[in-house]
Amino acid sequence: MKDFKNRLLFNLNYFLFWIVYFVFARFFFLAYYFDKTQELGISTTLKTFLYGVQLDASFAAYLSFIPFLFIILSVFINPKVILKVIKGYTIFVALCISLLLLIDAGLYQAWGIRLDASLLPYLNTPTLMISSASNFQLASGVFSWLLISFLFIRLFDKIHKTSTTKIALGSWLEIPFFVLITATLIVPVRGGFQTIPVNQSNVYFSDQMFANHAAINFIWNFSNTITHKSDGTNPYAYFDAETALKRINKTKNKLLEADTDTILTTTKPNVILILWESLPAKVVGALGGEPNVTPNLNKLSKEGLLFTNFYANGDRTDKGIPAVLSGYYPPPVKRIMRMPNKTRSLPMLPKEMKKLGYHTSFYYGGDLNFGNMNTYLRNAGINDIVDGSAFDKKDWNSKWGAYDDVFMKRFAKDLSTRQKEPFFKIALTLTSHEPYEIKGAYKFGKDTEDNKFRSAHSYTDQVIGDFIAFAKQQAWYKNTVIVIMSDHGHTSPKHEGPYFSPKKFRIPMLWLGGAVNPNMKEIATFSSQVDFSYTLLELLKGDNKDFVFSKNIFNNSDEQFAHYTFNKGYGTLDKNGIFVYDFVSNQPILSQGKNTAKLDSLGKAITQNAYQDFLDRK
Repeated sequence: MKDFKNRLLFNLNYFLFWIVYFVFARFFFLAYYFDKTQELGISTTLKTFLYGVQLDASFAAYLSFIPFLFIILSVFINPKVILKVIKGYTIFVALCISLLLLIDAGLYQAWGIRLDASLLPYLNTPTLMISSASNFQLASGVFSWLLISFLFIRLFDKIHKTSTTKIALGSWLEIPFFVLITATLIVPVRGGFQTIPVNQSNVYFSDQMFANHAAINFIWNFSNTITHKSDGTNPYAYFDAETALKRINKTKNKLLEADTDTILTTTKPNVILILWESLPAKVVGALGGEPNVTPNLNKLSKEGLLFTNFYANGDRTDKGIPAVLSGYYPPPVKRIMRMPNKTRSLPMLPKEMKKLGYHTSFYYGGDLNFGNMNTYLRNAGINDIVDGSAFDKKDWNSKWGAYDDVFMKRFAKDLSTRQKEPFFKIALTLTSHEPYEIKGAYKFGKDTEDNKFRSAHSYTDQVIGDFIAFAKQQAWYKNTVIVIMSDHGHTSPKHEGPYFSPKKFRIPMLWLGGAVNPNMKEIATFSSQVDFSYTLLELLKGDNKDFVFSKNIFNNSDEQFAHYTFNKGYGTLDKNGIFVYDFVSNQPILSQGKNTAKLDSLGKAITQNAYQDFLDRK
């Protein structure tokens, strides 16, 4: 009977060990984002623990299955051997989970979601995966990982030592009872006896999204998204397919045509597209943002055609590029650029430009294998590709690739040689990506991540300003459109309101050059990256029929809208209102202005229609 009691206590203590770990993990996450936690207040912060315990218990039960089964074996196999096996298993799991704990905390700032299957594609390029972290962050992260692992391994060691001295061989009559105990773990795994197993929505309790995210058990979320593969059905289907399409076309069909005869001064201009890494409107003074971060862009905005209500469709580069060059909405979870079997059937702006007689080029100072960018660009039919291998390693920062000033000088050098016109050249910058390693002084300092972010963009702003000054001296400038556009928005600097509000996704787009009508100064219609290819091809009399998600930016109808997606959610907005929706809680994150019901149905219809297209592509 004594051995039976000790085995029972071991099982209970083992399960509680993981509950304690996950309570600590939530405390760690809340402390890591102390500024956000302060905004929650004491009551809401405590509720994250109360509601979160459901998923904590669920994953603690998952982790307890193997030890509980081994405890059954200790009835007739030397318990010391069994307990050593359990100890080895627990140490390994604690090391793995503690590593993911640190990764989860580090990624949340940039991604705005708890750890999920989005991490997996980055494991193919581990060196680049950690490039967003500074050396200090990496060193402190490794130290924290070892410290947390050590503390919990020591805690478990106390349970192990106590059990080693108390558990002995037992009676065969104990086996059915411990089999039953092991089987009862299914109850916390499912979150109770209800029909539907526990999921993320069970722990969503607040209108403050950070509180809901803090309540999620990070490793449960990670494991759940890995194991729950899509069965090919559309989880965002709110309407039948015909109704969804009608809802979209009711708005969009009015926006396809526009009077564009006065936009350009020539019928076949050269086109240079500069994609500026991570630049949000929040730091662009010309768009009402901070006045001193991008002085060159602010000045140039008075010379060219500035789009004042322009939005990114996603929040990462591998979402932004297909949006810009293929007119394709990013799926709420997946990354289509990482799927060559699907990207090869996408419409491609470079291919259509080649049909119009353009020579196409793509320049990037880093590794094009990251995010499967190289495959996507090859599928796009680009003639010439220049990547980080073209630059001396001494001109690289320690993480991503060549500094922007070196990169853009190479871009300018190639443009200074005789170019076959018309040309379509794309340059993607990189120095303003985390961890914001730049040349020279940090204009805003580097005491905080936001100030490093500002300093990095100030550096790139100077680089862009120098390039435009160079371009103005070239013979081809008078027949050229230079488009400066961000590849996506950013959480920095910190903004008021929900994490996924339009403030994160609003970005600059500016058209410069001798081929742009100098009398046009601003376009205030609501538009986004997916509209760019369609609009440009319309101006150049090209074929844009396959860009089915796009509309003409220069249509000045009141129906103009922008739509963006994030992890399991979307935002849709127009001149009259904003509607941001979360598919986990199935409730709006932000709803303001007039006609939000219209924006709600339009956003759901677009998400459904775009995701079905994603599923159907082979």
